[in-house]
Amino acid sequence: MFWNRKKKQEVSPEEASAEQIDEIREEAETAEVPCPVAEGQSAATEMQDAAEQEKQASNTAEEVAEEEPKQGFFARLAGGMTKTRDKLAGNLSNLFKENEIDEDFYEELEEILVMSDIGIRSTEEILDRLKENVKKEHIKERALCRELLIGSIREQMATSESDFSFEEDKSVILVVGVNGAGKTTTIGKLAYQFKNRGKKVLIAAADTFRAAAGDQLSAWASRAGVEMIGGKDGADPSSVIFDAAHRAQSRNIDILLCDTAGRLQNKKNLMAELHKMGTIAQKEYPGAHVEILLVLDATTGQNALSQAREFNEVTELTGIILTKMDGTAKGGIAIAIQSELGVPVKYIGVGEKIYDLQRFDADSFVRAMFEGEEA
Repeated sequence: MFWNRKKKQEVSPEEASAEQIDEIREEAETAEVPCPVAEGQSAATEMQDAAEQEKQASNTAEEVAEEEPKQGFFARLAGGMTKTRDKLAGNLSNLFKENEIDEDFYEELEEILVMSDIGIRSTEEILDRLKENVKKEHIKERALCRELLIGSIREQMATSESDFSFEEDKSVILVVGVNGAGKTTTIGKLAYQFKNRGKKVLIAAADTFRAAAGDQLSAWASRAGVEMIGGKDGADPSSVIFDAAHRAQSRNIDILLCDTAGRLQNKKNLMAELHKMGTIAQKEYPGAHVEILLVLDATTGQNALSQAREFNEVTELTGIILTKMDGTAKGGIAIAIQSELGVPVKYIGVGEKIYDLQRFDADSFVRAMFEGEEA
């Protein structure tokens, strides 16, 4: 609920009109929350403060810089997906030893894929394409089906450069997800990556309802060497987005990363809240692209798919971030999510270090899942 000072009443997110958003905008400008310019400061002082904050953030980043291991990201991904690979590839190896391609072969393959968290719908699509290609290419031996299967999954999971075009635009990224999925660490890792590419990054701590969320995010912002703006615990999340978007506009920020509350108990309120955040961000940071990324814990398997369904009903997701891929036997859930929702997996995480998050690459993912060897 939002407090309307002029009308002395609370206003729910779904009831908030454009006029009320303007009132919130006016309140945010006078409220006792972090603002770009404190009362009495000149524009010159603001610029000096901004430069000093950027310098401090840069110095902090240098102090806490973590050296990436000599082992490449693919090797860490392949190592992390050992359980998934053993569960899937081991069963497939036995299946492909036989020669005859019959209905028993397809039934056994279906069972293996479903039990690997690839999902029923995704498995059906994979088998339909496999049958079509087997018939088209007149394949008679099971062993030859293995490469067709891998190729089919790789094609299904493929992303395009357009999926990542927001990285090069002025963008507001709303990061959503339930508590415990890894939102806070993911935002810190994204900030670190964008900053290392020369982007000016600002973090907005708009998950004001979770205890200590701001403190945790502040620690990650320091590690990444970027500035963060937040509000008091229990404050209106939209007022934090307003302040952050206003600051992003005034300082020519490239990427504004926004943490959000991960509550699904009231879908209507959450939908209204996210919509309102996006509206305010676009109004205060005109021309910025709005991206909505859902963070999912890969270790939860089918529960992650259920969360993805629910969030996709609430808002129009533009991408998925899968965390905790290291050590899970449920890596196949990435295939199920992309197949069922049609939402691309854009980033994948394999550890707790700040560099343990990378763009999703279908070829690397499939090789790590089936082979575990770098080409």
